[in-house]
Amino acid sequence: MDDPQRIPLSSVAPDARGSIQMFRDNGEISFQDVPLELARENYLRACAANGLPGLDLPLVRDHSVPSRDGTLRVREYRSGAQGKAPAILFLHGGGWVIGNLETHDGLCRLLAKESQATVFSVDYRLAPEHPFPGPLDDCIAALQWLSSNADALDVDLARLGLAGDSAGGNLAAVLANEDRLRPEGCSPRAQALFYPVTDLRCRTSSYRRIVSGFPLTAGSMRWFRGHYVGSEGTFDDPRLSPLLAPRLSRAPLFLLSCGLDPLADEGVAYAARAIEGGGRVEHHHLPAHAHGILTSAGRIETGRAMALRAARFLRDTLHQGTGE
Repeated sequence: MDDPQRIPLSSVAPDARGSIQMFRDNGEISFQDVPLELARENYLRACAANGLPGLDLPLVRDHSVPSRDGTLRVREYRSGAQGKAPAILFLHGGGWVIGNLETHDGLCRLLAKESQATVFSVDYRLAPEHPFPGPLDDCIAALQWLSSNADALDVDLARLGLAGDSAGGNLAAVLANEDRLRPEGCSPRAQALFYPVTDLRCRTSSYRRIVSGFPLTAGSMRWFRGHYVGSEGTFDDPRLSPLLAPRLSRAPLFLLSCGLDPLADEGVAYAARAIEGGGRVEHHHLPAHAHGILTSAGRIETGRAMALRAARFLRDTLHQGTGE
């Protein structure tokens, strides 16, 4: 018997319909339906199969960065821009539970090339082994390292961008909003948030709509939330739900939201609140696409188009007034 709540395939954008059809035909096995390590392996394989190709860049290298509890990896993607380049701190998605440098490598390469900035992707520790605030602490440590080594890395932190998708968009938004979490002189000039988690209370109408038929559903998000928050946080803490921050960053914002996503409503609300606060916002809402189109942008053309739009927004914003 058909699920009356299931959104029909005819409501899915043509360039994404095949991927959703395949997911449904294969039993709708999502992240929360398999053991944790298998979920991580499956996500890595899916991103490798469906993500953007790895563009050649003049320099890609990994750094070992000191953190509160040891070291973490940060991958540098240098675009070839002459002189001190803008810097973009990129925080990958995956519900704070899955994902790593490799899952978002193709996306970071495209962002670096098209923005003419140096991208630094952070391999923060994952929950549940390292619940909140562990992943956020690692992102703060990466930004502190970037601040301390800006000259050696040949980047201009007066032209800093913060970017991330899904859970990474959450971490980027928190860093943008919370001045006390950033080193002195590290105020962002631009933000790019791709279908970000902004309200971990998980109670918007899109949570009631997207309950089956897609890789990320309301159930998936509650599973991720349970692993991440642990016993140290409350859902209305702005470090977990940046939509609830007293003040949002006024740095120019590119925000992508997707209609077939449990995060749809909170993304739309975040863009609206940023506009109300006086920020410059470029908001793209795709009503017929699902969560994750940037890590499927090798197959879903709209995902690639949105990645290019974001990169050009970052380029135009971070190079503004420099004559470049």
